Amino acid sequence: MSAPAKRKNDPEGLKKRIIASALTTFAEFGLQGARMEQIADNAGTTKRMVVYHFNNKEQLYIAVLHQVYQQIREHETGLNLAEMSPSQAIACLAEASFDYHINHPDFMRLICSENLMRGRYISQSESIRTLNQSALNVLDEVLNRGKESGEFASGVSTVDVHRLISSICFHNVSNRYTFNSLFGSEETESQSIKRNRKLVVDATLRYLQPVARQSVQ
Repeated sequence: MSAPAKRKNDPEGLKKRIIASALTTFAEFGLQGARMEQIADNAGTTKRMVVYHFNNKEQLYIAVLHQVYQQIREHETGLNLAEMSPSQAIACLAEASFDYHINHPDFMRLICSENLMRGRYISQSESIRTLNQSALNVLDEVLNRGKESGEFASGVSTVDVHRLISSICFHNVSNRYTFNSLFGSEETESQSIKRNRKLVVDATLRYLQPVARQSVQ
């Protein structure tokens, strides 16, 4: 009888499994409610190995924050916006951001949780701040092209445009239940999503229009 095959030593794969498990657990229970034993069990490892790779629950939480922001920033940089006109690029970026927020509910829950803690842990990571600069870089390149072509107002702020897009995308998911309960219509969920997806594009492009063009309409 042959000896059982030894499990392959794959520390990077293990770290990825731990982060994936931690994301789900932190999103569901928050930092305080999450248990290291549960994270380890769902990752197919032991608490000792989780501590070995990430030291403690707080450091693991920061690693998860870094991961989710890295993923959304990579999503944005992969859109190939340079091949589009400025207005088309803004529409694509707004739609992609809207879809990403809908399709990544754990990302949404984690960011809501971090805001409830007043950004206590994200503020400790210089790497996360550096990583997220790409969001402004991507947007700034599009805005500069639009300003040069006359499609966009010259005085618009990159941070303000990013805030506008993020606010509609985030609100659509984070406040969906309360907002629909208070102000919901006879729309189906798919109809509401379609309308709000159009809203983020229309609102952003209208905000970017030069004042002279707005007054003509």
